[in-house]
Formats: sequence, structure tokens, C-alpha cells
Amino acid sequence: MLVTGCGGGSAPSQVAAGDADNMSAAARLGEKIFKDPSLSASGKMSCASCHDPSAAYAQTNNLAVQLGGPNLDQQGLRAVPSLRYLHLTPAFGKNAEGDFVGGFTHDGRADTLAKQAEAPLLAANEMANTDRADVVAKLQRAAYAAEFKAVFGNQIFSQTDAAFERILFALQQYQKEDPDFHPYDSKFDYFMAGKAKFSDAELRGLALFNNPQKGNCAACHVSARGSDGSLPVFTDYTYDNLGVPRNLKLAANADANFYDLGLCGPNRQDLAANTALCGKFKVPTLRNVATRKVFFHNGVITSLRDAVNFYVTRDTNPENWFPLMADGSVIKFNDVPALYAANVNTSEVPYNRKRGMAPALSPQEVDDVLVFLATLNDGYKP
Repeated sequence: MLVTGCGGGSAPSQVAAGDADNMSAAARLGEKIFKDPSLSASGKMSCASCHDPSAAYAQTNNLAVQLGGPNLDQQGLRAVPSLRYLHLTPAFGKNAEGDFVGGFTHDGRADTLAKQAEAPLLAANEMANTDRADVVAKLQRAAYAAEFKAVFGNQIFSQTDAAFERILFALQQYQKEDPDFHPYDSKFDYFMAGKAKFSDAELRGLALFNNPQKGNCAACHVSARGSDGSLPVFTDYTYDNLGVPRNLKLAANADANFYDLGLCGPNRQDLAANTALCGKFKVPTLRNVATRKVFFHNGVITSLRDAVNFYVTRDTNPENWFPLMADGSVIKFNDVPALYAANVNTSEVPYNRKRGMAPALSPQEVDDVLVFLATLNDGYKP
């Protein structure tokens, strides 16, 4: 489907990554490429089909994973992430503590926004182009092909790899330069700028979000300003294994021996030997999380309330999330091979509970956290 961008209004002061009226020629091309369904095997799928501006550049339906391929009937493997607030993501590597951080996609295998854009263009279950030459040939037939040559050179289409790299570069610049990808105009942003007041429930939710003995959300979803005074994007870019339930709606999971192990594969193989990483996925930004339709890498949970409740009752009431044996015992962490079950985070709050204990958050406290999370939605009107 074709979509159009949506503006965000007058936002609080923040370092801007670009101005929609002053984007570079490459970025303007990137916008056309982003919204062009003719660049897919089906002729019906663009980047914007799964990353709709009206949904914070995420999906608009409630499918756990999206359908692609030549006939739009091939199921993907992972849930669609929002493309908002990715411009600050560092390249994949280790931080000062020795933990892997950064990179794009759920497993960080792309170091730049440009490299990230390559996967959907060529994936058999997404835009399903045969190869780079296939994408370039399609763009040569596009209405903006002459504009592409004007920006990147009259002979650019004679150099397939160079032309394809320019396509990726244009997509990257569009996401970097168009402020609609990072508007910083949520109620939280206005609150941080002293231009809006939080309700009592929003203040309680923020306190619970930050409290290391309650929600402890800020341990990974950083809520404080950066050292340079920049507004937070609510992720520390690290990786974690949360032991989320297996999603039986995914075709890949019909094979009982198949497991999506994140950093260990199947999409990336360079870290497969480091089994301590198996089952870890990147911590996403929580900006616009209240607009999301599905949650976690496999889209197994379909409401934000259930996602928060999973965090706080995964261990106190595992029977609510995982299948039961005939004797009533729970098959916890059923989407992680038994060999790697020890990789699941069971030490940090709120995961440090045992079955039958009180959850870290009461139902009323969950309500307050949900109210706070809604303040992270872009497009707030004071």
C-alpha cells in the first residue's frame, strides 16, 4: 500500500536530525524508494507497507509477522519493528562492560540503516527480489529513474552494485533526515521541557518504571537524558533473553526442532559458537510502544497490557503464559531449547520471583505504568 508522511507539530527543543523541507536530494529519492511498491516481486509491497507513518513506521495490522513474497503469501519469521528513533543506534559491538550492543534488526546483524534496508529488498518472504540487479532494473523503470541519475550520475545504472548501494544510501538518508522518523513530540518530551504536566497516574507510572525494585524498566529502557542533554530513546541497545512463549501461529514453529535464537541464528551465524548469547534479542525503544499491535520478536503477545503483565508474572504465574504438563507442571521458556534455558534472564527485577510469590507490580501499578507508557506516543498536542 502507498502511504504519505505525517507531521508532528511544534515539538520541544531537541537536536534535530533534519528538516522535511530541507532534505538532501538523496533523502528525497529515499522517500520515493521507501514508498514504491514496484520495487517488489509482487508489485504491491513497499517498505511503507510494513512501516506505515501512521503507525509510527510499524505495521497497521495485528499479524504476528507480515506476509510477503511474489504472491504476498510467505510468512516472515519475526515481528516488524518500528523505524522511529533508530538514527542514534550504534554499530554492533561491545560496550565498556563487555556486552554486545547496537546494530539494526532484532539480531543487530546490520551495522547501518543502509545495510538494514538490504534485507527486506532481497528476502524471499518480503519484497522477494532475485538479486541486486533485479532491484536496480525495477528502479530503472520507475518514474523517478531520471532523478536517480541526476543525483548519482548518468552512468549509475551501468554499475549494478554501485546503483544498489546508492538505493540503500538514499533510504538511509531519508530515515536520518526526515524528522518524522524522530519528531520528539510526545507528551513525555513536552514534560521534560517543562511544557506539559503529568497527571498523578502518569507520575506514579514514571516512578514505577524507574524504580529498580518495582518495574525496573529503565534498567534497559533508559529514561534519563543523555550526557549531552539529549532526550532518551528508551533503549540501551543491549540484548536480553526474556524467555517469551513460543508462538504457534508462526509457520516456522511447526517444526518442533526449530528455534529462533536471535544472536545465535538463524539469520546471523557469526556468533553461533557463543552459546551464552543464544535466545538474546535487541532491547527495542519504547517510544510509541502504546501504538504497537504485537510485542516481542515473535509477536506472540498482542496487547501492551499483556506485555507488561508478562514481565511481572512470567515467574510468579507461569501457568498464564506457558503450556502445562499432564501433572500440572509448567513448561517454562518453551521457545528456548533446554540446552540454553540458563540464558533466560531470571536474576533482574522483576524476573527474580518464584511461582506463587507476589508480582513486582500490582494490577493498579500495572495500570499506572501503562498510563505512563502512553505518554511516549508521538504527536502530543498540548
